[in-house]
Parts: sequence; structure tokens; C-alpha cells
Amino acid sequence: MPPTSAWLRGAARCSSSKDDAAAPAHSSGMTVDQIARNVADGGRVNAAEALELYRRAPTALLGQLADGIRVRKHPERVVTYIIDRNVNYTNLCVARCNFCAFYRTVGSSDGYVLGFEEIYRKIEETIELGGNQLLLQGGHNPDLPIQWYEDLFRGVKARFPEFKLHALSPPEVLHISRINKVPVPQVIERLIAAGLDSIPGGGAEILVDRVRHLLNCYTKASADEWIDVMREAQRAGLRTTATMMYGHVETDEERIEHLMRLRRLQDETGGFTAFITWSFQPSHTELGAAYDLSEATGIDYLRTLALSRIVLDNFDNLQASWVTQGGKVGQLSLAFGANDMGSVMIEENVVRAAGASYCMDEVEIVLNVEDAGYTAKRRNMHYEILGDPIFREREVPRMLSLATARLDGDTSVPDELRNYPARSRAGKALRLAQ
Repeated sequence: MPPTSAWLRGAARCSSSKDDAAAPAHSSGMTVDQIARNVADGGRVNAAEALELYRRAPTALLGQLADGIRVRKHPERVVTYIIDRNVNYTNLCVARCNFCAFYRTVGSSDGYVLGFEEIYRKIEETIELGGNQLLLQGGHNPDLPIQWYEDLFRGVKARFPEFKLHALSPPEVLHISRINKVPVPQVIERLIAAGLDSIPGGGAEILVDRVRHLLNCYTKASADEWIDVMREAQRAGLRTTATMMYGHVETDEERIEHLMRLRRLQDETGGFTAFITWSFQPSHTELGAAYDLSEATGIDYLRTLALSRIVLDNFDNLQASWVTQGGKVGQLSLAFGANDMGSVMIEENVVRAAGASYCMDEVEIVLNVEDAGYTAKRRNMHYEILGDPIFREREVPRMLSLATARLDGDTSVPDELRNYPARSRAGKALRLAQ
């Protein structure tokens, strides 16, 4: 039986009535004060202790503990950000996750695949704004074989040799492996040879299979499969990020299980550069409508972020999710464990489809950082400092709204698609019509 709306709301959110520092940590055998002292002294928490902190510690205490860890890791009071562009190369997807408002079914009139030339133009615009990277992710399109990705990556590198490709989440890599019948390690090897520089942490949602079944994303990638793709990528020498989307059908315990799985893999490989958490955006989604879900509060976000900093003691960097929380909560995140403001983004399609449309260009990100008492510095995906804000070095066009994949009404089909065999009936018909 699916969970009820009341159960979902109770399981996925922290009640403000739990803001009680004196309450004993029954399941861990330690009080919140004892756990807090251990964290302040540099100790590692276990799952039971993390749960007690999340449920019982005052929000101010969680922030204080998380900020203390951030200060130990980053004493220089520098907050970083990256100028890149989030390009979704296709919205056609066979995964059909019920939390996603972005995907379209194969054959949909609203479906698209970006052409190579479209993507090259987006890169040129990104470079003009001081960007150095493309965050490239998309739907699980059955009509794009591995050769399409290889040719795109080679084309990008031929035209923009220094530009970085932060591309293809673990479920996308797994999808490419399945439809091409090529093992994951070989897929990664081929993509690296074509120009892949790093892998983003999308598709993690909650790394618990009970939750993934409810989100209809288990067949896209089980929790073990997501972890295994990341392990293979890191073994191949790639650095990757990790994410968590919370505030839907998961319990508090399952949020913590997710964090523990990431921590264990980081202990093993050291391959993650950063962690990003954000709240589920319920508008226009099947999941939100089915269970009458509302978005988790800003307080819940700050508590979840702070707990992530405490649990993920082997992650150097935590990003603030201003894209889902807005600029001011993003700014406040710097007091709850975040040391990075993430991406200027330039373009965004997935979160926008669920109703969130926050936009901050480099000027606004830098002012938010400086108003909070920090120094803002540009970085790359490896968190190497690149320099001061671009807009203080040269004139850069202001960006007052995020770009989209395509203008409304653009249904053009890229000419190069005819060079690749299709698997779906709709894809084959489209090739014949070209």
C-alpha cells in the first residue's frame, strides 16, 4: 500500500516541537549535549547520534556545529562559486520518475533533442560570461546511442579545448550501458576518451531502495547501482559530486542512511569533491499531486544542510542550494555548513518545470557572499581557485533570468540525428521523415 499523505508529511519533515536540547538521545545512549561536544571536538557521529541531533537539537545548535566544522576545513573565510551552464540535452525519457516535472515520453510533441550546433552556441555564450564548464544532463532517451555522446564530446573539445564537461549522472551512464550492451567501466572509459572531465551527482534522490520504489526510480538505478557507477568513475580517475533530494516519501532515518552510504564510499575512494542537498519541488509532479505534498520549509533545509556537514565529515565542500531555496536562504546556508554558492548556472530547466525559478547572476551571488562577511572567489569543479569575480575584471552582461533549453515553440530536429540508429518506434519514424 502506498503511504498516506499524513504519514508522508510526518515522515519527511522535522517538527519544530523537537527543538529540545535537553531531551535524551535514547537510541544512541548519549544526550544531545554529549553528541554536540563530541562533534565540536572533531568526533564522528554514527547513524543513531545523527538522528538524535536532527530530531532534537535546536536549529541554532545544529548551525553552530556545522559552522564549526566548516571553519576547521576552510579557515580563510572564502566562499567559492562556479560559472557554468546547466544544459539538458533532451527531455525525452523512459525512466518516468514520478517526482519529475521535466521529462516527456518518447514521441511526445513537447520532446526535444538539442543539436550539436545549439550546444556549441550555448558554450560560446557561457564563455562570454566567464564560464568554464558545461553541466550536461538529460533524460534517458533510447534513441541516443553511445556514439552520439562520443561525437558530441569530441566536437566540444575540438572547438573549445579548455572547456570542461561535467556530464551524465550515474543513472544516465547506466542507461547508456544498458541500451548499448556495454559494461559501465567500458562506457566510462569511452566517454573519458571522448572528453568527459567529471560526473555530477544527480539521480541519487534518496539512496534507499524502499524510497526509490515509491519514487518510481528504482529501475532507473537502484541505490547500489548509483554507488557502483560512482565507484567505477572514481576508480577511472574522475572526480564526482554527490546529491540528496529530500522532503518527499523518505523517513528521517532514510535521509541519514543516504548520508552514511556517501560517507562510506568517500572513506573508500576520496573521489567526491562536494555534496549538494535540495528539497523536493512538488508543483506539477505526479508525486506531489498524488500525496498532496508541499515543499519542505527553509528551516528544514538549513537543518538538513547542517546535519549533512556534521555527518559527511570527509567531504570538504558543501554547496548552498539557492536554486531551490532562493538567494537569502542560500546566503544563510553559509552559517549552516555551506562553503560554496554553487553555480551561476546561466540556464536551468528541471527545477523550473516544477515551479521554482530563482535566478542569481555572478553580481548577485558575489554580493550575497560579501554581505555575509566572506570573500567570493571563482573556482572550477575540482575546487581550485581561479580568481576574483569576472565582472570586476571586465564588463559582463547582467543575467536577470535563467535561459532555457529552447525557446517556446521550437520543435526543430537536429540534422545529425539521422546519423544514429533509433531504438523506439517514434525515433525510427522521425529518422525516416528527415
